[in-house]
Amino acid sequence: MGDVAVVGSGVVGLTCAVLLAEAGHRVEVVADRWPPDTVSAVAGGLWFPYRAAPPGPVLRWGAASLTRFAALAAEPGNGVHWREGVVVHRDDDPDLGWTAAVRGHRPATAAELPPGAVSGVVCSVPVVDMPTYLRWLFRRCERAGVRFRGATVRRVADLPQETVVVAAGLRSGELTGDRALLPVRGQVVRLANPGLTRWVVDDDNPDGMAYVIPRGDDVVCGGTADEGETDLAVDAEVERAVLDRVTRLVPRLRGAPVLSRAVGLRPVRPAVRVDRVALDGRAVISCYGHGGAGVTLSWGCAEDVVGLAGG
Repeated sequence: MGDVAVVGSGVVGLTCAVLLAEAGHRVEVVADRWPPDTVSAVAGGLWFPYRAAPPGPVLRWGAASLTRFAALAAEPGNGVHWREGVVVHRDDDPDLGWTAAVRGHRPATAAELPPGAVSGVVCSVPVVDMPTYLRWLFRRCERAGVRFRGATVRRVADLPQETVVVAAGLRSGELTGDRALLPVRGQVVRLANPGLTRWVVDDDNPDGMAYVIPRGDDVVCGGTADEGETDLAVDAEVERAVLDRVTRLVPRLRGAPVLSRAVGLRPVRPAVRVDRVALDGRAVISCYGHGGAGVTLSWGCAEDVVGLAGG
C-alpha cells in the first residue's frame, strides 16, 4: 500500500483516513482546522440523506453507512445511538426513495403528526452525538497509525504523497478546480434535554424547516438552509424563529435552557463527488459535496475511496 494524504478533518475526512489506514496505507491527515472546528461538529448527527444526490449512489452509500453505524451503536463510548423518530410530510407525493435503505419503517399515525401534516414515516436510524463521535473517530485514526499535520493546503502538488484524498468540504473546489460547490448556511440551537428520545424532521414546515434531534443531555434544534450565505455569526432573530418552530412542533421544549448555538456551511453540490483523476502529478481522489448528509454517507463513501486508492 502507498502513502496517502487526506485533506480535511471533518467526519468524511476522518472516516476516509481510518479506513485507508486499516486497509494498510500510510495515511497523513492535513487540515487547517481540527474536528471540533469543522462543519461536522455543527451537524445534528441524524442519519438522513438531506441535500445529497444522485439518488442511486446516495442510497448505496447511506445503506453501507447504516450497516457500520448499527455495529457501532452496540458498542459503548462512541456517541452512536439507535433512535426512533418521524419524518413529516406536508404534500401528497413525498420522496420516499431513502426508505429503501431503512428496515422496519412504517406510516405515521395521525397522533404522531403535527397539525397540517399529510403523512409521515416512522423509523429507527442512527443519531450521532457529534462531539463524542468525532473524538472517538480521531482516536481510532490514531490507533490505526494515522498521522496528523496542521497546515493550509493551497495545491495538491504541495503535498509529498503520490495519492491525495480531497475531503475538505467547501474548500475542496479550490483544490480540484471544481466550481460546482455551493454553501448552504445552517443555524442550530442546542437546548437542555427535558427527557426526549424521539427525533422529528419537518423540512417542509410552511414557516421554515424544523427538526428536533435529542442526542442525550442536549437536543439539537434547527434550522435553516440559506443558499449562498457564508456568514458564520449566530443571528438572534433567526434563533428566535427556530425556537418558535420547534417548540410548536415539540411543546415539551418550551422553557428548556439554551446550552449552545452554532452555524455551519453545508457543502452542497449537484452530485456528491467520489472519483479519481490525475492532477498536478498526483492521483487525486475526490470525496466531497455531501450537502447535509456527511454523517449519513460517510462510511459508504469512504469504502469507495479505499477502492479507488487500491485497497
